[in-house]
Amino acid sequence: MMKFKLASLIFSTTLITFPLMAQEQQQITLCGKLAQGEIIKGKATGIKTARINGANHQVAPDGNFIFAFPRDQKAEAELLLTKEDGEAASHILHIAPSQWDIQNLKGVPQRKVTPSKEDEAAILSERTLVRGALKGDRLETYWQKGFIEPVKGRISGYFGGQRIMNGKKMNPHSGTDIAAPIGTPIKASGDGIVTLTAPNTFYSGNVVIIDHGHGLQTIYAHMNKIYVKQGQSVKQGEIIGEVGKTGRVTGPHLHWGASLRNTRFNPYSLLKLNKNNDSCFNL
Repeated sequence: MMKFKLASLIFSTTLITFPLMAQEQQQITLCGKLAQGEIIKGKATGIKTARINGANHQVAPDGNFIFAFPRDQKAEAELLLTKEDGEAASHILHIAPSQWDIQNLKGVPQRKVTPSKEDEAAILSERTLVRGALKGDRLETYWQKGFIEPVKGRISGYFGGQRIMNGKKMNPHSGTDIAAPIGTPIKASGDGIVTLTAPNTFYSGNVVIIDHGHGLQTIYAHMNKIYVKQGQSVKQGEIIGEVGKTGRVTGPHLHWGASLRNTRFNPYSLLKLNKNNDSCFNL
């Protein structure tokens, strides 16, 4: 008789457990455009890391995380979410192709198109400085406040565009160019920490990089003047410098770039980050 009661108790407990497990199924929400060159915001509770394209992304205490697709992102990407206990769940994302602009630029100083051996040291120094500043992985989540345009003006060069300079095909454009008169104030597009202020670099001229946390940085190049210092905290909208014509340029403009864990993406996709829109969906 005692054996029967024990068996009944075990069976009863099992029946109660299954409905509870069903209620605890994890909900994963993604916001943004699943397309080449775009940034995506995700949210899921109880996860430790979000891995995509071989890179691990931090997850904020509230479950929010971000990742970005490069210009040449393949048609499918695996999003791997790992919980605190090590359990992982895989999700295949289907990525839409984007159309890229082709520009034929003439009148660029030939030295900036085909650098001499003497210029190669300056180019290497610039790349080392920029790559170092883009390695940041701060715990702060400044990016959650959102972003604004650093300058209002005509778009003179789109992210991902292929440029032909003086007849030579160059690498795809890694940012967006905003044409504006020399001296136009440049605003910090978001809260963060200045991680680089470099004057007179070969390609970028006077350049500033701001770290917004979780591996996200924005880049401001070809500046006329720089108003901030490395290590300085800045607020969204704070004036960090002026539009200029330094480095490899054909006219005054701001090169505005964005990088997430060394993945360059369209900076204008930042403007939709953390805004209520109809681009959110559940996995």
